[in-house]
Amino acid sequence: MKVLVFGQSGQVGRALAAQASLRNVDIVQHDRQAADLSDPARCALLIENTDADAVINAAAWTAVDAAEEAQEKAHVINADAPGAMARAAAARDLPFIHISTDYVFPGTLGPAWKPDDPTGPLSAYGHSKLAGEVAVNAAGGSAIILRTSWVFDAKGKNFVTTMLRLAESRDTLQIVADQHGGPTPAAAIADACLTMAETLLNGPGKAGVYHLTGTPDVSWADFARAIFSRSGHRVTVQDIDTTDYPTPAARPLNSRLDCTSTKAEFGIERPDWGAALDQIIKEIQS
Repeated sequence: MKVLVFGQSGQVGRALAAQASLRNVDIVQHDRQAADLSDPARCALLIENTDADAVINAAAWTAVDAAEEAQEKAHVINADAPGAMARAAAARDLPFIHISTDYVFPGTLGPAWKPDDPTGPLSAYGHSKLAGEVAVNAAGGSAIILRTSWVFDAKGKNFVTTMLRLAESRDTLQIVADQHGGPTPAAAIADACLTMAETLLNGPGKAGVYHLTGTPDVSWADFARAIFSRSGHRVTVQDIDTTDYPTPAARPLNSRLDCTSTKAEFGIERPDWGAALDQIIKEIQS
């Protein structure tokens, strides 16, 4: 299988490249200049001219707070570009996998969000990602929207690398304890995307919206404690509420996602974020 991937420099994009040799998959990636999501027509043209068998969009505007002041730019990258990609893929009957986020939900306390639960973004970022989902669905092709949350790897700008950096100079940190979700290794998302693309190549019957997050669900504060404990850093975590740490964009209190249908349709289990965290810490420390 040959896959055209958008998002070369992102966490999932890097993981897809790493998975290629393990899965006997040929990954085609372009740099940010060639695959500029602020130019949706250019992205569509890459799909129109590709000889790939499937397309994965792992690129996005992910600066949640900055999106509040740059809503038009975020909308172009997170909504207009995926829509143009999905239409181009549909025109060529190419499977299209698009990565989305828990931020499309209102984040109110309760059970884990199911794929068909009503959406209700709290932020400009969430609104732009939901608009992207709508555009992908409207394209009418063989597409999967994969929602995830709290993504981490060894090299990206994420919670794990931030905590490890702060641990070098701090012995006490205040971390939000009333937001809960599933930390998700980028490698697990990449593996799931490839499995889904392979499945759609055999037929569009399993197209739709799915969820994938790591297990077990945890608060940011408890995730931080696990990072420090597993990395050998003696940092005391003080629990605080979301209201004690105001940000330009509202954060969901409940980022838990129900992944039942992902397992049922594709046999994909929720990844153990603890095992992945151990590997990533070892990679960083070595």
